[in-house]
Amino acid sequence: MPGCPVLGPKLSLCCLLVSVWGTLQLCLMGVFFYVHSVGLLEDLPVAEEIKRGMLKEYLEEVDYLYSKGAQNCWIAACLYVFSMVFSIWQFLANRRLAERIEQ
Repeated sequence: MPGCPVLGPKLSLCCLLVSVWGTLQLCLMGVFFYVHSVGLLEDLPVAEEIKRGMLKEYLEEVDYLYSKGAQNCWIAACLYVFSMVFSIWQFLANRRLAERIEQ
């Protein structure tokens, strides 16, 4: 892979670890939103007038918000995967540069 590193060796390793953790956490949260975990119900922005209205409308809104939350988590996890790939590339570029300097 051509090019010089943009990030230093420590920063690329730190970004790699944060990206791995973020990907795992957001994938798990996406799964929990997808299966309508009760623990995440308080995180849904359900309007007050729907809460006081009819039960059918409330359940439809909650179902939509759970699906939207899962979709948002999976999109954010994909962004973390891209940053993980970039961090791996930078880490390897720094390693190659260090090997060239040692020779």
